[in-house]
Amino acid sequence: MASTEGLVPITRAFLASYYDKYPFDPLSDEFFRLSDQIHAISKDLLRESPSTQETSLLLEEAEREPPHKVDENMWKNREQIEQILFLLEVSNRPGSLQKQSNDENSEISIILCRLEEKFKSTLKTLESFQSRNSEFVFNTVMTYMPQDFRGTIIKQQRERSERNRQVEIDALVSNGGSIRDKYALLWKQQMERRKQLADLGSATGVYKALMKYLVGVPEVLMDFIRQINDDHGPMEEQRQRYGPPLYSLTRTAHIIRLFIFLLWSQLENKALESNHFSVLEEASNLYTTEFERYIKFIGEVFLNSPFFITADEAGALAARKNEEYKEISIAAGETHEVTLNVDSINSYVAWDFSLVQGKMSLVCFFFFFGFPIFAEVLFWDHCVLASFGNEYYFFRQDVGFSIECTDLSGKTTKILPYRRYEADQGNFCACLLGNYKLIWDNSYAAFFRKVLRYKVDCIPPVV
Repeated sequence: MASTEGLVPITRAFLASYYDKYPFDPLSDEFFRLSDQIHAISKDLLRESPSTQETSLLLEEAEREPPHKVDENMWKNREQIEQILFLLEVSNRPGSLQKQSNDENSEISIILCRLEEKFKSTLKTLESFQSRNSEFVFNTVMTYMPQDFRGTIIKQQRERSERNRQVEIDALVSNGGSIRDKYALLWKQQMERRKQLADLGSATGVYKALMKYLVGVPEVLMDFIRQINDDHGPMEEQRQRYGPPLYSLTRTAHIIRLFIFLLWSQLENKALESNHFSVLEEASNLYTTEFERYIKFIGEVFLNSPFFITADEAGALAARKNEEYKEISIAAGETHEVTLNVDSINSYVAWDFSLVQGKMSLVCFFFFFGFPIFAEVLFWDHCVLASFGNEYYFFRQDVGFSIECTDLSGKTTKILPYRRYEADQGNFCACLLGNYKLIWDNSYAAFFRKVLRYKVDCIPPVV
């Protein structure tokens, strides 16, 4: 374990002292005035509208307390913006606004087109923020992982998992899933990612195997990862500091969507006051402006946040020293074996090895067909040059390598057939539980030992 001397424990109190440097300027009074105004108009429109299951649900969502967690509010805002954009599409507007039959309707259509562009821009900003934040967290955690083929496999697994998640979303949408269904699935996927982080901190399940990658990381970091999203954990300080303005933005996004939905319902039956659209534009402009300001602010706070201390501070570099390649001398006629236990399907068995290169000469004494012979032997770049008097012989310097698995029933299966290598790097996805034996074979050699430099590991699945 690397020393934690000089490290400040990552606690809620520590985050509080950091957040003191980043006060958020409150949302404007005009924002709250307009939010209240369209909420009041919505209630008036509701009294004039026939009650439906959809209007009751939208009203309930608009008056419900926003979620407590910051990231859940981000997803709620994103969902409401997409719902608003759906309503603003020309094909989803009331028939009277699609036709632009008079000057007033033409003016309203221009307002709606401006709003559509504004919400599209805000949606793009939010999507970019969430993507950058996700990459930042993953890349930061990866600084504590081995910077070799194992880290590469973990990245590949994560990329494959994200592709699978996107396929799941695409399938839902193509099968007629609603925007609400889509975001319910997106949030479910986000909770799965969060559980992975909690499992990592707690070292439960398959993540027990992953713990060896974090040798040397201070206990305070592991505790932080485990409790980062607890109701009273370090993130609670962030929620108390920066949650209230975000909750107001979430509430207003719901109200704007409700307002537009009721406007469309009323326009199917009668004309509305033109000032309704002016109020809608003012409220939408302030919402998108304030929300983008909040995203920019919170992005800067996250980027400089001490949530994840650097690899140097956490002692990860010292941990990596324990992850160096091993060297073993395999005598002539002998083998060397390493056994890896695989307790989770879709784990990766990985290896990287080579014979140590170098140059050295020595004089050997051989019996050749019963006659004593002195030979000078030169090792160079995986080859052996032996001189017997005036005769020279070249020998290839390699080692046999194979992999076999003994499953839980005791049955042994060849996984990688025997072959001789100078060096090799590879991996495969394990489809059997059991012990995987990696075997380096020098039994065919009569005279020469082989110095093997190798690194092997079993990498649990990243789902």
